[in-house]
Amino acid sequence: MSTKQNNKPIEIKISTVVAVSAILRTADLATLDAALKQATGGASDYFDNDLMVIDVSSIDFTDTVIDWSALTALFSGYSLNPVAVRGAPPEQEAQIVAHGMTIDTLAPSRQDALPEEAAAAPAPAPLPAPAAPAVVPPAAAQAITSAMIIDTPVRAGQRIYARGCDLIVNAIVNNGAELIADGSIHVYAPLRGRALAGASGNAEARIFTLSMEAELVSIAGIYRTFDGGLPKDLAKQPAQVRLQGDRIDILSIRA
Repeated sequence: MSTKQNNKPIEIKISTVVAVSAILRTADLATLDAALKQATGGASDYFDNDLMVIDVSSIDFTDTVIDWSALTALFSGYSLNPVAVRGAPPEQEAQIVAHGMTIDTLAPSRQDALPEEAAAAPAPAPLPAPAAPAVVPPAAAQAITSAMIIDTPVRAGQRIYARGCDLIVNAIVNNGAELIADGSIHVYAPLRGRALAGASGNAEARIFTLSMEAELVSIAGIYRTFDGGLPKDLAKQPAQVRLQGDRIDILSIRA
């Protein structure tokens, strides 16, 4: 009798793959190239062959034509690997698939969303109804933002992604490690690697640490590096990182 618990040659399971999202508000390649250069600061290792979803739901396709070959080549030049497109109209799907990408159906396309929004618009009421006191459903009232909690050190080369929530780390984050969260990041230990909060575009997200030693911090895609070192009054001190307009601010946390 075989002692192997499973003799199947292959198993297919649901897996969570970390991918960055690029939300395009223009299809002009020169404009996108300039924006990428500014975002990465010219750092060749800013992206590490990351998988990427291209979100085009903000583009009006009535007067815009996307050159998918040139667009994917542009991203590849920044070590980004486009694997899916989100928010494209149905007539674009064949071209997208022909360029080796899939259709991400997590969000409706702009064209699909408009009729739904129109259908959802309330009809004018003949007479105003008396205002009723607002009732909060018990489930909504008790809703609590969840968080991913890590209790072990985060090693160099390790990447942790908290999808749709905050990330709390109760141990050291070493140089070369990377934390990503759609919400805020809390590190109750030295933060020596990279921390990217608000990864899905949340500009209100923040980064907190008991010992500020980060290599790079980013909020909602706006980043700041510390090649020249941290200010003396902030280095290895409790600090928070927040976004003010297009500027990353680092503030001391004092008891």
